[in-house]
Amino acid sequence: MAKGTKQQSPLRRPRRVALTVAALTVIGVGAVAGFLLLRGDRSARDVSSPTSQTAPGAGLTGLEGRWQRPDGGYVLEIRKVYPSGVADAAYFNPNPIRVAKATATGDPSSATVFVELQDVNYPGSTYTLTYDPRRDVLEGVYYQAMLDQSFDVAFVRLPR
Repeated sequence: MAKGTKQQSPLRRPRRVALTVAALTVIGVGAVAGFLLLRGDRSARDVSSPTSQTAPGAGLTGLEGRWQRPDGGYVLEIRKVYPSGVADAAYFNPNPIRVAKATATGDPSSATVFVELQDVNYPGSTYTLTYDPRRDVLEGVYYQAMLDQSFDVAFVRLPR
């Protein structure tokens, strides 16, 4: 080693790395907190703004009704769509199958309906459907959980 050159202790190097990581963490947390604070301010202003977004299920009452798959006797009944996006739904094949979750989101011209079934032979099976208002049809994918298979499906509205 050259004269006057100071050798760094191996114990100091990990401490320096730990301090650097801690400093970067504090800076990162501060940046994220600042971003969220500014974002929160913008969101607070948007609440009173006439251009603010509506609730997930607002205006989706056109989805309410009885829908049948033409390829079988399967019937999806959407009884009510709440402004929160939660839907009161029932499913029949032809007997009732328990609906664990049903939601409707989007707007009347591009709404999405999600239904999760939880019953014998249907544990976790789902429908993810998109509403086509021009044809008054729900189209999408049925995931049959027991078979781990997906199928393209469509539902047509039944007369009231």
